[in-house]
Amino acid sequence: MKLKKGFVMRDVCGEHVLVGEGTETVNFNRLVKFNDVAAFLWQKASEMDDFTAETLAAAITAEYNVDGETAINDTRKLLADWQKEGLLC
Repeated sequence: MKLKKGFVMRDVCGEHVLVGEGTETVNFNRLVKFNDVAAFLWQKASEMDDFTAETLAAAITAEYNVDGETAINDTRKLLADWQKEGLLC
């Protein structure tokens, strides 16, 4: 899985916000706000050429006090949401 090009996470007034930049996102007319964990995962995913729900869940368990089952279930749900919003390719 990969993040779609043209999206950049910014800090806007203390909030993690995803904005579209460039021609790849010309039809993206929404603002996506991330909580701290989603922002952490976006950052981790942006550092990887390719990622899976399992690799991101492992990053969550290493950073936060959460069990593996919760991490993978939550990560899969988040990635499904990102896919639905057109943030993944």
